[in-house]
Amino acid sequence: MSGDQRPKDSAEGSSRSGGDHHQLQSAPLSRYESQKRRDWNTFGQYLKNQRPPVSLSQCNCNHVLDFLRYLDQFGKTKVHHHGCVFFGQPDPPAPCTCPLRQAWGSLDALIGRLRAAFEEHGGSAETNPFGNGAIRRDSLQEEEEEEDSNKAKRRSKAFDADSLSPLASSDKWITK
Repeated sequence: MSGDQRPKDSAEGSSRSGGDHHQLQSAPLSRYESQKRRDWNTFGQYLKNQRPPVSLSQCNCNHVLDFLRYLDQFGKTKVHHHGCVFFGQPDPPAPCTCPLRQAWGSLDALIGRLRAAFEEHGGSAETNPFGNGAIRRDSLQEEEEEEDSNKAKRRSKAFDADSLSPLASSDKWITK
C-alpha cells in the first residue's frame, strides 16, 4: 500500500449512528454465564442431532433425561452396582466393569443452569422441562446411588482418626 492508504475498519463508512462501534460490545460474561451459554448450546446441538431433530418447543423431560444419560459417557465418577464386589469399598484394589458417570453435583448444577437458560430463551417456567418433577426425582435417585456406591469411602474419610474431627470439606468422598 502506498501513502495514507490503509484497510478500512469494518465499521467505517457504515450508516450506523450512535458513535463508537465498541459500545456495542457487552462486558465479559461471568464464569457462570459462560458455562450456562456453553451448556445451552450443547443441549441445543444434542436436540438438533436427534433423528428426527427436536425443536425446543417439542422438548420435554424425556429429552432432558436422555441428554443426561448421554453425558454420562463423559463422566469420571465410578458408581458401583449393588452386585459389584467393590460396592462400598473406599479404594477398590482392581478395576471393575461398573460405569463411569457424571457426578451428581455436576448434573445438579447443569440442570440449574439449563433451567435458567430455558426461561431466558423465551420458555415459560410452567413448561420448563428442566424443572419437571421427573428430572428432580431422577436427580435425587442419582445422588442416592452415588452415595450408596461409595458409603464406605464416605464413612472412612468422614473423620480424622487421630483427632476425631471432621476433615476439610475439600476432601473428595467419591472415587474418581
